Amino acid sequence: MGRLIRYILIIQKLSGKKKYITAEELISYLDLQMELREYEVGLSVRTLQRDIAEIESMFEIEIKNRRGEGYFIADRTDNTDIRYEELLLNFDLLTSLNHSADVSGFIIPEHHRPKGAESVPALIHAIKNAYVVKFDYKLIRKENRIISKTVNPHFLKESLGLWYIVAIDDKGNLRNYAVDRISNLEILPTQFKRDESLDPNYMFQNSYGIWDDETIPIEEVELSYSPLDGYFLKATPLHTSQEILVDNDEEFRIRLTIRITNDFVMALLARSNSLTVVRPQSLREKINEIYQQALKRNQL
Repeated sequence: MGRLIRYILIIQKLSGKKKYITAEELISYLDLQMELREYEVGLSVRTLQRDIAEIESMFEIEIKNRRGEGYFIADRTDNTDIRYEELLLNFDLLTSLNHSADVSGFIIPEHHRPKGAESVPALIHAIKNAYVVKFDYKLIRKENRIISKTVNPHFLKESLGLWYIVAIDDKGNLRNYAVDRISNLEILPTQFKRDESLDPNYMFQNSYGIWDDETIPIEEVELSYSPLDGYFLKATPLHTSQEILVDNDEEFRIRLTIRITNDFVMALLARSNSLTVVRPQSLREKINEIYQQALKRNQL
């Protein structure tokens, strides 16, 4: 676990604003961070070089050393779905809970945890090695009917605390499957050829959550909130397209470019206490209809 944390720290440091990091600077940073986590310090240049080789094998990230300047990530891109800060936080919490019994008295874990997490390692293995998978799948909207699926898994996506596999089914269609609805997972010995035209950086860029229905048009959405809700929306934007139009003591207003799916509407309702839909009118009407139905159901 300590080595994995060190690998992520290296990637995180090299992903910062500074393009080149010398070996001395990198080792000093790692020693400090590992000491804070109560791990052994005193990293050597040889160990650093071995770590970098392991990172390339494990994460498929190529790190090079330019003479006189330092280490850097080759073909570096800012459009990545891998959030190393969150990954590092998860490792830190896990190791803290296991490292000292005293620490567990200061951390309050979430009471509910998503089902199906035990299938994630097997799915990662199948995706990485392009193995066909077979499983039983529960159709919640069809009275929990169970169907058998055989698919070519391409990606694993996290959304709102749940995991999904993005896969091509036996009819050649790209589908999303909630991991918590999967049972009797089986990795078949058959391998498939990945569809390299699928770019994970752009697959869900116009949607909120996991629902990306191309039949739903992409629209400009303008929303107004109270300054208090605006504080939280600045800390956790609704969508990557979020653009702040007004931010003062009276109003927080944003503009989004997005598909108006059910997932997006549910996200809006989470802050409905101060929400005003400025446009489009169709979204304003949809929110109003939901409010009216809620009032009828909850009349005193």
